[in-house]
Amino acid sequence: MWGELARARFRTGALAGLTSVLVVNIFAQSRIFFAMAGDGLLPPVFARVAPGRGTPTVSIFLTGGAVALLASLLPIGTVAELANIGTLAAFVLVSAGVIALRRTRPDLPRPFRVPWLPWFPGLAALFCLYLMANLPALTWVRFGVWLGTGLIIYGAYSVRHSLLARRPEPARVPRPAAPARRPVPRPAPAMEAAEEPVPPDTNGQ
Repeated sequence: MWGELARARFRTGALAGLTSVLVVNIFAQSRIFFAMAGDGLLPPVFARVAPGRGTPTVSIFLTGGAVALLASLLPIGTVAELANIGTLAAFVLVSAGVIALRRTRPDLPRPFRVPWLPWFPGLAALFCLYLMANLPALTWVRFGVWLGTGLIIYGAYSVRHSLLARRPEPARVPRPAAPARRPVPRPAPAMEAAEEPVPPDTNGQ
């Protein structure tokens, strides 16, 4: 009896935890779609907001519908493996991006600076890659298909509609030419004084 109660309690806790995580992920993904649509990387429908509330309802409903469809068709183990490899891959890209931006854009304002660069983000990327390597090979195949689909969408739509790509490049102001250096006149070498001939001594004669 006590064993059944304990198992029921654990199942209830696991169900509540998974539900809260899924709800947060759905809302986070809908905001990501909203931000990408604002930058032109996705169609404008993802940037529509509800009048009066200001929430991206279209993105929320589309994301929730896609999650519900996948959850109803795929086993929970497959969904968990796909979520794990996707999250770990995102962490790898973020860690590598921290190192790259610190080298290429050191002028950006940074309220928080990652310590021990590049060792700290480098170790984070290596640990994530290690966890990804322990996932089944079929999960890697599914991840490759999902990544390829995203790259196709990026190449077919996002590149042409990106606001960053359509932004005119700032005119480059040519650097003024450095003034030509004038040769510094060197002082002429001092002429050695000519030795005067010593008159002969006539006293001794």
